[in-house]
Amino acid sequence: MNERTEKATFGAGCFWGIEAAFNRVKGVVATTVGYMGGHKANPSYEEVCTGKTGHAEVVEVIFNPAVISYRELLEVFWQIHDPTTLNRQGPDIGPQYRSVIFYHNPTQQEEAQASLQAQQQSASLRRRPIVTAIEPAAPFYRAEEYHQQYLAKR
Repeated sequence: MNERTEKATFGAGCFWGIEAAFNRVKGVVATTVGYMGGHKANPSYEEVCTGKTGHAEVVEVIFNPAVISYRELLEVFWQIHDPTTLNRQGPDIGPQYRSVIFYHNPTQQEEAQASLQAQQQSASLRRRPIVTAIEPAAPFYRAEEYHQQYLAKR
C-alpha cells in the first residue's frame, strides 16, 4: 500500500469468488485472501474451516480512491453476496462464511453503516433483515499461497 491507495476488507462467503469479483473492479490495485476476526494467531485454512477459530474468510482490497471510492466498493460488496443469510453463502455453511465489513478507520465505519441502512431500505431486501456485521479491522492473516488468485489460476 502507498500514499495513493487505501485498504478495505470484506467477508462474504468463500473468499475465492469474492476475490475474483473485486479483481474485475476498475480502481482495485490488488487483492489478498485471508482470515480476520478470530481469536487464534496465524490460523491455517483447515483450522478456520472447523468454525472454531472465530475467523471469517476475507478479501483484503487495496484500491485507488481517485478511481473508485470506498462507497462504490461497498456497492460491489452488497451485489456479490446475500447479506441476509447468517453464516452461509450458497452451499458454504459456517461462521467462516459470514457477511462482514471490517473497517480500517472511522470514515469507513460511518460509510459502512450508512450503506447497510440504505441496503436494508432497498425494495429487494426490505422484508429480510441484513445480518452483515460491521467490525473494526483485526489482525489479517494471509491465506496459504494456493488460495491466492485461486479462480484466476484455473
